[in-house]
Amino acid sequence: MRILKTIAIILSTACFVLGCASTPSVPDKAAAAPAQAAAPASNASKDRAKALVQGGGDAGAQVPAPKPDAQSAAKNPSPDQPAPVAGQLSPEEQAYLDTYLSHLNYMVYYNEDAKVDPKLAKTAVSQANRYLIEKLGLSVVDFDQIEKNKKDQQTAYESETGGSIDLNQYLAQKFNADVYVEIDFALTSETRDAKFYASVQGSMKIYDTSTAALLGSIVLASQTAFSPNSAEAAATNAIAGSIWAAMPKMVNQSKELLKNALARGVRFEVVVQKTPDSKQVSQFRRALAKKVREVEQVSYSTGSTKLYLYTFMKGDKVEDAIYDAAAAAGMNDLNLVYSRGKSYTFDTGM
Repeated sequence: MRILKTIAIILSTACFVLGCASTPSVPDKAAAAPAQAAAPASNASKDRAKALVQGGGDAGAQVPAPKPDAQSAAKNPSPDQPAPVAGQLSPEEQAYLDTYLSHLNYMVYYNEDAKVDPKLAKTAVSQANRYLIEKLGLSVVDFDQIEKNKKDQQTAYESETGGSIDLNQYLAQKFNADVYVEIDFALTSETRDAKFYASVQGSMKIYDTSTAALLGSIVLASQTAFSPNSAEAAATNAIAGSIWAAMPKMVNQSKELLKNALARGVRFEVVVQKTPDSKQVSQFRRALAKKVREVEQVSYSTGSTKLYLYTFMKGDKVEDAIYDAAAAAGMNDLNLVYSRGKSYTFDTGM
């Protein structure tokens, strides 16, 4: 009897849920909408009732929620399909960056504080330049050219920078180098059995020329080299071997480090002299921000204003953008006083 009563209760419940009662008529389309919205819940109840009656499946299992449509998925991207990252490079910007990194300009010099024979130091720099020219087809700043400019540019260096950066960094900017490499090494030599032996230990430091920031360092080391002729020949062999072994690592590391450093764009330094109207400077900055990727105001005074521009444009295009922004801000007499690499100094003429 109990079993029959239980079956009767289950059948009664199923009849109620499955719609044994008469369904009211829908007066119009507007009233149909709530009924349609409640359909998933009704279907879930029917499935549960069927499970109770038929004894199949898990009667307590939760019915899966309906899959969202494509439009909802687009509005609410899943973790597997994240929304586009703000500031992501456009195809044109990425192409510019790839080209830029494949044609970096290097200036290589040596650490003058190291106790190394200047002749051997020149040998190390010349070997590094030789690798860049022969293996990568790049143009380099010649050692003798650096030496000459260190003497000729001393006064200009002091007036322009006030000693805020190293003289070699200043020259690297002047020569429009993207990377400045400083070689620092110590030489060990000996003579055995009428033969001359030498080895090198040191480092190559990599600097971002525009910011003077240290990007990284490569270990410089050589196997013991020898010469039957002279100690100088053995030293030359050791230096050449260590430089050529380190250069591929230096080039690859400089590209990777610069790629990370250039996520905002290539940095250009812009100094505008004679800026008495701060509102006009603000207009100039906002007009410029529409033409480059990012503008950062470093300092302001009535005497001068310094800005950093981040962009993936060539220098001449940056200069054109500055003139256009100046015209939009009413600074029609703006003119270029001088430029050094990616550093520009303008005068408003006020």
